Amino acid sequence: MSGGRFDYKQYDISNIADSVHHEIAKSGKPKSPQQLKAESWRDKEWYEKYPEDRNHYQYPDAVIEEFKKGYWILRKAAIYTQRIDWLLSGDDGDESFIRRLNDEMEQLEKRMETEKFDYFTDEYED
Repeated sequence: MSGGRFDYKQYDISNIADSVHHEIAKSGKPKSPQQLKAESWRDKEWYEKYPEDRNHYQYPDAVIEEFKKGYWILRKAAIYTQRIDWLLSGDDGDESFIRRLNDEMEQLEKRMETEKFDYFTDEYED
């Protein structure tokens, strides 16, 4: 495995970005049957009285916009951490560092233009 100068913390940064994406995507959406079942202390009467609890918390638009900014900052931080890690670890030279960094940032910019933030799975749920 290459790198290691930063103890592979770039993967932690990527995981945080994934979690932020997940929060954006699920905001205000219905909870899955598994999630509702996990809330076993809430019975049918609870959901009749508080039907909004059948959905994930709906963050205000201003909060979602800040989450999106944070998501892209985290993605950029993960890329920079990876590229610097490889340079400092001797896996990349100066030229390949610049080339790979530019390539990955260009790919991220393209992704930023098309990202919808509308898909999530229950994998992050307890």
